[in-house]
Amino acid sequence: MFDSYNREINYLRISVTDRCNLRCTYCMPEEGIRLKRHADILSYEKITKVAEAAAGLGIRKVRLTGGEPLVRRNIAFLVRELKSVPGIGEVSLTTNGTLLAPLAGELKQAGLDRLNISLDTLDPAKYREVTRNGDISLPLAGIGAAQEAGFARTKVNMVLIPGFNDGEVEAMMDFCRRNGLRLQRIHHYSLHDLRTSQHALEAERPLSCAMCNRLRLTADGMLKPCLFSDREIAVDFNDIRASLERAVRAKPPNGVACENRGNWQIGG
Repeated sequence: MFDSYNREINYLRISVTDRCNLRCTYCMPEEGIRLKRHADILSYEKITKVAEAAAGLGIRKVRLTGGEPLVRRNIAFLVRELKSVPGIGEVSLTTNGTLLAPLAGELKQAGLDRLNISLDTLDPAKYREVTRNGDISLPLAGIGAAQEAGFARTKVNMVLIPGFNDGEVEAMMDFCRRNGLRLQRIHHYSLHDLRTSQHALEAERPLSCAMCNRLRLTADGMLKPCLFSDREIAVDFNDIRASLERAVRAKPPNGVACENRGNWQIGG
């Protein structure tokens, strides 16, 4: 499946919830958020139907995001359903890791292929600051549980915040080397302006627009062709394939700004 600019679209990022148990300063506003009603969130059955239609159009990789996907009950069931979809080669999940320790084995048994675990600092006090009172022992325990469960190629997502943690990259690289992890550096950015993602610091994400290969499905059933755009296409469950095709055609050549969603609703 190719968009209007000859980019192959083979990756679907699925936000399963807008809820999160942390309040990271670069993601959640300090005053809090208005959560979606449970009735407005897609069921696992509907998510699977979207994935089936997407696989029929060439989607080969699915990533579950949030919010924090592990706050949603029985997430392993969804992993199992997605792994059974013909054509889907990989199902992965991005998590803050705080709820991972008791779920890692179950997720592995369900067929989850890979994990990305968010960890912006190894300093407990700075972790509490950036997450607004998070406990760093929880994601560290999650990393250990993921290793024990047999997950390989696990990535640590480190958001680089100038003046806060940009001096810790070497320490995080060393931590990842010692623990068989891969570090993925992410530029701190505002969805309201793509230009804020362009820093002098070296980082792997976000990708340039020319390399974009993805669509996003929000927890309330909207397809986002571009992270830095307000364009959204509601999934028509009477013709999911047509909705996906419309979303691919709506992908712009370059992102500019997203004003109608917050980070916690899109999952990056």
